[in-house]
Amino acid sequence: MPGSKTERLRAFYTHHLKVQWAIAVAAALAMCAIPFSAGMPLGQKHESNHREIDQLEDDWRNAVLNSDIKAMSALLADDYIGITASGTIENKDQTLARLRSNVVHLTSLTISERKVRFYGKTAVVTSLANVQGTNAAADQVSGSYWYTRVYVRNDQGRWKIVSFEASRIREPGLRHKGAFH
Repeated sequence: MPGSKTERLRAFYTHHLKVQWAIAVAAALAMCAIPFSAGMPLGQKHESNHREIDQLEDDWRNAVLNSDIKAMSALLADDYIGITASGTIENKDQTLARLRSNVVHLTSLTISERKVRFYGKTAVVTSLANVQGTNAAADQVSGSYWYTRVYVRNDQGRWKIVSFEASRIREPGLRHKGAFH
């Protein structure tokens, strides 16, 4: 039967596998084009970069919870593109305007199952976010979301968020059935 729950779930996961594949290809191309910097052993570099990304993820979380426009602006690249859980595409200015307007107010944001992968000057982060909050229409935005955030180290040596995509987990029990495990 068209539009059945099974077909919708299959389409949902097929879309996300395509997105993940495209991100992996882009990251692999970036890794081929940019040599590893000299001076520090690769293991140390990886550990240092991982700590940096973990801190930036914490900074992002705090900026969202506190509507901190200055902190969020510093995290986002000028050419940032985000895809919200509702499918809306936002650039940096739109994301900052939404945060400034407090259209979505989060009271709790718990991150788990974070995985950070590096491809040269690109870092791909996937995590599970459990959110409590409301939007301007007083609708609940509470729930669980998978997200992917992509960072690129810019010419000044700073990691900047260039891409973000969130997907709401709608079906109980589907949390662990996907491309992340």
